[in-house]
Amino acid sequence: MSTLSVRLPESLHKKAKELAVLEHISVNQLISTALAEKISALTTEEYLHQRAARGSREKFLKALSRVKEVEPDEEDRLY
Repeated sequence: MSTLSVRLPESLHKKAKELAVLEHISVNQLISTALAEKISALTTEEYLHQRAARGSREKFLKALSRVKEVEPDEEDRLY
């Protein structure tokens, strides 16, 4: 595991300490988890953009045509 020194605004550091106490984890663990979540969100967004670029209306309609025409379940009906 590597070590990283980061400068934070005092208000952000204070809030991180408060949240770490509430979550019963270290500030280090809180920041590591927050960074992992942010990286995951950004890479997921990038992946979805790449997938969307490969799609087309024609492909969508072709896939949709393979879906059987059935009545929706009661809880799925729109009134």
